[in-house]
Amino acid sequence: MRRFLSQVLLLIMIYSASYAQKENAETIPADTNGLRVYIDKHNKDADDLYVRCPDSARKMAEQALLLSEKIKYNKGIGESFFSLGHVYWSQSYYPISLFYLKSALTYIPKNENTLLANCYNAIGRTYMELKNFKEAERNIELSGKYVDHDMLLQGKNYSEQALLYTRTKDYDKALTASLKALTFDRVAKDDGEINIIYTRLGSIYKFKNQMSKATAYNDSAFRMSFKTSNKRLRAKMYVEYADVYNQLKQYDKAITFAQKGVALSDSIGLMDGISGAYRAMMFAFEQKKDLGNALIYQKKYSQALDKLNTADKIRNTELIQNYFALNARLNEIAVMEQKAREDKARINFQNALIVTLIISLAVVLLALYITWYNYKQKKQLNNKLRRQHEALLVQKDLIEDQSENLATVNKLKDKLLAVIGHDLRTPFANLRNIIGLFEDNSLDLEDVHGLMRKMEPVIKGGELTLNNLLEWAGSQIRGINVSPAAIDINLIGDEMAQTYNYQLLQKDIKFQNMAITGHCVKADEKHVKVVIGNLISNAIKFTDDNGTITLSSAVINTELVISINDTGKGIAGDQLTKLFNLNSHFTQSGTMGEVGTGIGLFLCKELVEFNGGRLWVTSVLNQGSTFSFSLPLAT
Repeated sequence: MRRFLSQVLLLIMIYSASYAQKENAETIPADTNGLRVYIDKHNKDADDLYVRCPDSARKMAEQALLLSEKIKYNKGIGESFFSLGHVYWSQSYYPISLFYLKSALTYIPKNENTLLANCYNAIGRTYMELKNFKEAERNIELSGKYVDHDMLLQGKNYSEQALLYTRTKDYDKALTASLKALTFDRVAKDDGEINIIYTRLGSIYKFKNQMSKATAYNDSAFRMSFKTSNKRLRAKMYVEYADVYNQLKQYDKAITFAQKGVALSDSIGLMDGISGAYRAMMFAFEQKKDLGNALIYQKKYSQALDKLNTADKIRNTELIQNYFALNARLNEIAVMEQKAREDKARINFQNALIVTLIISLAVVLLALYITWYNYKQKKQLNNKLRRQHEALLVQKDLIEDQSENLATVNKLKDKLLAVIGHDLRTPFANLRNIIGLFEDNSLDLEDVHGLMRKMEPVIKGGELTLNNLLEWAGSQIRGINVSPAAIDINLIGDEMAQTYNYQLLQKDIKFQNMAITGHCVKADEKHVKVVIGNLISNAIKFTDDNGTITLSSAVINTELVISINDTGKGIAGDQLTKLFNLNSHFTQSGTMGEVGTGIGLFLCKELVEFNGGRLWVTSVLNQGSTFSFSLPLAT
């Protein structure tokens, strides 16, 4: 019940934030000075928001970056890169964060001491997360050169020094730096930095095995995390509590706090928070001798770490592994063939010995015994040779299968490259042409606005195409992992309404969520969102202005049938059979010129079938289409 209420509260908060953004939407200024003010405000809002709502902060920073690039506003570009670095740092994507933070340095003006100090601090902190303490120390020292007499900046600098000393296990220096930082932050009256210092002091006292002080500072940090709305820090505090209670051998409390840490970290995409919580639970269950749960969370811990790797790394690793596996199999076959030749030579020798003994007849009884003995040996060797031959055939089949798998991977790569080259080149080419015309003063601002409005659905289609390509390629390379849970389709419909609200408004399309509540399906929530999101996106694409899209559901036997109906232009009967065939690569342009790869519907079909259902479509030309899929009801 508590978890359900938490999810409802989270949905309300997301809806409220989206509604507030809609109500407070600002008109982008046309003049350069107004744009600079607008960009600075967006970057400030993004930096204030990244620990609470990293996705919203990322969108703000990206918009600010585009606008800054448009007017060549270097300070705005640098701040946008800095904000993006903060966003990816908050979600534990440290290499990506480092890329953006270093990019920021190339644009930030040299007289922007505050921004430079903060940027070097952030780079130092990111290097710490990557265990490169030498580079971390160098960047924190560079940050110190720009703090001047700013109390807040000095506090931040000492705070990062404290974290560095903690990570390098010099706890006395870490304690001294933390207390200095706390003094400066209190003078500056910065609750956010004071909150962080409390966490630093809690960790230091934990490592110094002074648990009462560690708990006291952790409690202070936890309480302040609500005041500062720092969800990332609060998630870290849950894991910190779990570690402290593990050291105090209070394993049940440790498990409770670790579970809270997983829930909050997952809600904000904090990968190292999730892995840290799983690690704490694994340790607690091991100490409780609950090896079953310990093994479960050990697997979850490993899976959390694996998610930090990209799909390209996985693909390259598999290709390398297959290459070495193939060579290993070939070497095994060569060894076995050599052994077979040796066994055959031994058989020939035994045959010659038998013939010689029979001819000699010197000692009949001995000759008969030797003949019988050699016959027995021959039979054993023949059986051994037969088994080896069978093993060789098995190895041959394995090698052929591996060769086919390698060929499949290469075909997949070629197919993806072909699709990307065919369907993603257009939006980028159009953007390049528009920019070129604008730079040549062939277009005024009004022309650019008109062209960009026309390009928006094309770019949206390209974005969905890219997401589908990545999801589909990942499923082809790694396989699809299903994590079934009870899912209310009505709630998913509300979430999709918010996600596609802007696209619906653009065409003035009415979205109706008529999915029944109280009947949950048992399926992977992420897969269901991908399927419904793709179907709604397609419905928007092929529905004219003032149309209607309806999400509905019905219980049929032990299944729930979910349908997305639109009043769009429909699909001809001879084209319906091509929709779910990837090799046909069948696509149509939307009512506003939107394009796609044809992979979206194929991916939807795969995901539905992996969750135990099926997907079908009915359509009447110029009247609309209905895409339906079934999923098993949750018992």
